[in-house]
Amino acid sequence: MNIQEMQSKILKLKKENDICILAHSYQRREIVEIADFTGDSYALAKKAQTVENKTVIMCGVRFMAETVKILSPEKNVILSNSDAGCPMAEQMDVELIEELKASNKEYAVVAYINTTAELKTICDVCVTSSSAVKIVSSMPENNILFIPDINLGTYIKNQLPNKNIKLVHGGCPTHAKITVNEAKKAVKAHPDAELLVHPECLPEVAELADYIGSTSGIMEYAKKSTKKEFIIGTENSIAEHLQYECPDKRFYPMSKDLVCNNMKLTTLADVLLCCQGTGGEEIVMDENMRLKAKRCIDKMIEYGG
Repeated sequence: MNIQEMQSKILKLKKENDICILAHSYQRREIVEIADFTGDSYALAKKAQTVENKTVIMCGVRFMAETVKILSPEKNVILSNSDAGCPMAEQMDVELIEELKASNKEYAVVAYINTTAELKTICDVCVTSSSAVKIVSSMPENNILFIPDINLGTYIKNQLPNKNIKLVHGGCPTHAKITVNEAKKAVKAHPDAELLVHPECLPEVAELADYIGSTSGIMEYAKKSTKKEFIIGTENSIAEHLQYECPDKRFYPMSKDLVCNNMKLTTLADVLLCCQGTGGEEIVMDENMRLKAKRCIDKMIEYGG
């Protein structure tokens, strides 16, 4: 079976079996093409709330499927590949954050959405990379303990000098491993291109950027810009997707190493098996934990809209 035949079978099965397929923007092109919705983790979770399908397949990583289940408990939520985790989400556990809370009692704990459902249960507010500055700015608390991404936290801290933001060392190993020298090398190789960078990158890399923003923000900026060349400082699949969507422009990866191996675990064959009911992993969540985890997401909506 070739790619086109497999895609056709998936499209047929998802209609027959009342399935909605969500694909994070870092997924392979052939998966994005058969998805009902593509975007970042929170946007996909919100979309899942609006669809009538009884089953949702998340082509992404575990915390994303958990977020869908937190917001849509009545749906059958399937993670397309059970091994697809997020190193950043798994860096900190409840015990560590409980200790930090005990020694920083006057601080509100703000969690990047790239955290496990279990960790969300003890956090005060959740944020996304696109909404973080707005939400932290809107919070009545001045003292903020931000977890887990120190680079995104530094970006927020620089934008909001009036807030007392304490950071905990952690972050996305894929974004964080890209050096200033690599970024400068890309800029030198493509002098007419604008550099668009995700705030999960090192601050010194972000300082070189013409634009700093979330994955969705980077894509929207590139699509709307009158410029014709861009260096993409986030997962390399974004450069590929943009090249398909804007064939009159040129997109260059900031580094050949900007690849999320966990995202790339999901294959088109995995999605087919999920549609057949023989693959993936159903996300099952204790209701008490779900409600506790949902509180920090509800606060995010309250502060950020």
